[in-house]
Amino acid sequence: MKKLTILLCMILGSLFAACGSKSVTDHAVQQESGTEQSSSEQTEDMDNEDMTQTSAQSDQEAALRQYADTVPIVYMTEEISSKSLVNLYRSLDEKMKGNHTAVKISAGELPSGNNLEPELFRELVQVVEGTIVTCSTRDDLQPAENSKLSEIAKVTVLDEDGSQTIPVEDGLHLKENYVGNHFSEYDGLLVISYFQGHAAAGFDGAVKNVSVGISSAEGKCLIYSAGSSDTDPRGANQDTFLESMAEAGKSVTDAMNGNVLYMNIMNQRSIDGGFDDTASERDGREIGVLASADPVALDQACVDFVYMEDGNETFVNWMEKLNGEYALEYAEKIGLGSSAYTLVSID
Repeated sequence: MKKLTILLCMILGSLFAACGSKSVTDHAVQQESGTEQSSSEQTEDMDNEDMTQTSAQSDQEAALRQYADTVPIVYMTEEISSKSLVNLYRSLDEKMKGNHTAVKISAGELPSGNNLEPELFRELVQVVEGTIVTCSTRDDLQPAENSKLSEIAKVTVLDEDGSQTIPVEDGLHLKENYVGNHFSEYDGLLVISYFQGHAAAGFDGAVKNVSVGISSAEGKCLIYSAGSSDTDPRGANQDTFLESMAEAGKSVTDAMNGNVLYMNIMNQRSIDGGFDDTASERDGREIGVLASADPVALDQACVDFVYMEDGNETFVNWMEKLNGEYALEYAEKIGLGSSAYTLVSID
């Protein structure tokens, strides 16, 4: 069953409207009751009503704000531009901390992956004083795309000098995760993903890219094999792969001490990897850019948009075929994030 999207901004608007000033109609009903009152009595009654109304409004606002403190916020803009990405980042309650921020941009695999536009990211990378990072394995950026990105910032291949291990705490399948040797040079991570279908995970978003996207070749094998091999990616069923993916993502956020932020760009829905012509078709519709400090909440919001929009049957069928949302359920279970969220537009 689909989770209900929590739109706090809409709830606030409806409640504030309900708690607004008394209408002329309300006052007229009182007069039609046939009870005669002096002017002073009427004023006193109106004052009492205003006080009761103000108190109720304050109680509702306090309850909502207390609720908002416990639910991650997903910020959104419908504009997809260099300026909007910066505005979205500045709207986040949390900012990148530390002195060395890695920026991981995942555009999907060719032939159906998105065409990178380096200028879209230039200003944001400069604002966070980041280094763009990639991995040398096949499901990362292609060499030509690395070359394009090197025009706007320094690009480092995390595993060009081999791998290192980071621990996976209380993993059901993984005890350790392999990342590139240069991973330890960074104290913060900004993960930018083009939200689209993924050939193995169901969809390509924040959880997938903070795990598979950061892992080295050995790490990817461990994830895809559910911990059985660091040289062979086969051997896991779909759900154990998704669980391993979430565990690897948790290991990365733990290693960064939680200093990780995420953005998902929703500008077209396609299935990367191009397994068949139907699956890899792009619809070309732009929803916008969403961002959060919580990868599970962010991906859940994007999945909900896919379900709410008409014409996404191919995407939905692909996600459901691969049980993609299960990765979010398991990620929530192990503490990577929350599937509940508040959606706030900055437009």
